Amino acid sequence: MSRNILLDSGPLGLVTQPRISPEVLGMNRWLLERLSSGDAVFVPAIIYYELRRELLRAQKTAGLARLDAFVQIDSSRYWLSFA
Repeated sequence: MSRNILLDSGPLGLVTQPRISPEVLGMNRWLLERLSSGDAVFVPAIIYYELRRELLRAQKTAGLARLDAFVQIDSSRYWLSFA
């Protein structure tokens, strides 16, 4: 049974983190398992905006690039509303 999964800013930050750590590796492993099992992963617009704003403030260009790439991989991943 596939599920729809909404990423909050914490997990999304780990998925798009360019530095490797055990926590980042664990999150990426979990995400790959979810996608491989047929689950759909969505990024709510407000979460995308929140993380993007923080990455811009901190001038983390690699993180920004990874965030944009993650959302653009699947055009349905960016979720605008709960309606």
